[in-house]
Amino acid sequence: MRGTVVHIALMGCVALLLTACGFADSRSPVPEFMRAKPSEPPPPEPPPNVKQIVHDQLDSIFIAQSSPSDVRVSQPHHDPRGTGWTACVRAEVVSTTGKPLGTQTYRLTIDGGLISDRLRVGPEDNCDSESYQPI
Repeated sequence: MRGTVVHIALMGCVALLLTACGFADSRSPVPEFMRAKPSEPPPPEPPPNVKQIVHDQLDSIFIAQSSPSDVRVSQPHHDPRGTGWTACVRAEVVSTTGKPLGTQTYRLTIDGGLISDRLRVGPEDNCDSESYQPI
């Protein structure tokens, strides 16, 4: 009976020690060879063709009733918060009643060749300092 209890206790200790090895991440206080290797960051996407993307997805940036004209885009820049790209787009737009609203500027976030987000630029954005090319 006593041998069985000792045997079960030993098996429990060995199981506990082996399960603790699974928690050895890159910041754990174990020897280097026992640590999990940190994952590599994904490679950056190649620069997108912003002119073509904006041309193909113009309705996702401006509503059709605004009749965007003189559409211009900036060069893409790496998105500092992710693996995608950002670019600025400008166009002359009109209201739904036909009254000119002037130039509207948006910052686009492009992931995998698709526009994933668009935001109207504010004074803190650097879209005013960008150079634009017509599409």
